[in-house]
Amino acid sequence: MKYVLILGDGMADYPVPQLDNKTPLQYAKKPNIDFLAQNAEVGMVKTVPEGIPPGSDAANLSVMGFDPRKYYTGRSPLEAVSMGLELSDTDVALRCNLVTLSDEEDYSQKTMVDYSSDEISSSEAKELILAVNAQFKNDKICFYPGISYRHCMVWSNGLTGLNLTPPHDISGKKVTDHLPKGENNRILLEMMVKSYEILKDHPVNKARIAKGLRPANSIWLWGEGKRPSLAKFDEKYGVKGSVISAVDLIKGIGILAGLRNIEVDGATGNVHTNFLGKAQAALKELESGQDFVYLHVEAPDECGHRNEIENKVKSIELIDEQIVGTILKGMEKYDDYRIMVLPDHPTPLSLRTHTSEPVPFLIYQKSNPKKSGINSYTEELAMASGVYFPDGYKLMDHFLKS
Repeated sequence: MKYVLILGDGMADYPVPQLDNKTPLQYAKKPNIDFLAQNAEVGMVKTVPEGIPPGSDAANLSVMGFDPRKYYTGRSPLEAVSMGLELSDTDVALRCNLVTLSDEEDYSQKTMVDYSSDEISSSEAKELILAVNAQFKNDKICFYPGISYRHCMVWSNGLTGLNLTPPHDISGKKVTDHLPKGENNRILLEMMVKSYEILKDHPVNKARIAKGLRPANSIWLWGEGKRPSLAKFDEKYGVKGSVISAVDLIKGIGILAGLRNIEVDGATGNVHTNFLGKAQAALKELESGQDFVYLHVEAPDECGHRNEIENKVKSIELIDEQIVGTILKGMEKYDDYRIMVLPDHPTPLSLRTHTSEPVPFLIYQKSNPKKSGINSYTEELAMASGVYFPDGYKLMDHFLKS
């Protein structure tokens, strides 16, 4: 048996006035996913337990079969693992975004213009992070460049429980009420404030401004945590697997779970990612002897955060055409296989951030198609099915063992 899980990050949404009061899933043309839904088990799953922030970290842990209430320690250590950083038991990792803030003199009065600095290139970002590290590195603090706007700070003997705000949650808002607070956060706030002076006139940013691009003029620290310990996926489920994603967070979860991490050329994490290349890589993994592939696509989530309505619909249609369609055709040669399609959480366009409502899922098996009675994969129809997994981490067991 072969298994493929296709996760459209943030794909679920609310009805959108500009889409005839339909959700992007309702509005998008997705014949392949709808075919699966017509012949699959369809339902809803709550991936984010009550009391845990609705991040992709907790949600993907849940989808991968790990109870976030037991295993979730924060976002950044998962990303640090993907970046190849060795964390000691006393190290705290923090996500370091390169963001665009407005130009008010008082840092506390600035506005979060763009949490991704126009999705700055990794090469430009590396220069900026190295400049930040040159100023702040000491025996306890070190910054490491990652991909695009997503980077990492490691704090030796650092603190957790800091109540830091993800920058994508405050797009277009003043940062005043969202800055690190209290004595424990003083060092983080001081670095953020000083980073503006380091970065605002950096040659990289001057060149970006000259090209009409937003400058990455500040760091923003959040998502702190210590390295978690996950059970190995093959020992837990008895299958050998691979993970395919452009996002360090997902790669990190996969690596900790013992999944093989597959790099795909042109995989960017946005709507311009290499959809087809991801599907082809998944098929290649199955052909090489792997039993299971976790194929993650970030694009719908990024579009939700950026309120890009047309691009969110487009990303769903590209997932359907270039990923689901390609995988269905490539798996015809197998006697039997299962496919699961779902988001990790909603990222409503109207809110531009994650929510923790249940999300729709489908599970299709070649040898045992099930007439679902629905004609399309949507939030509304999945909810009407009456099938519901209140503990999201149990869905993987159902997918692989039922």
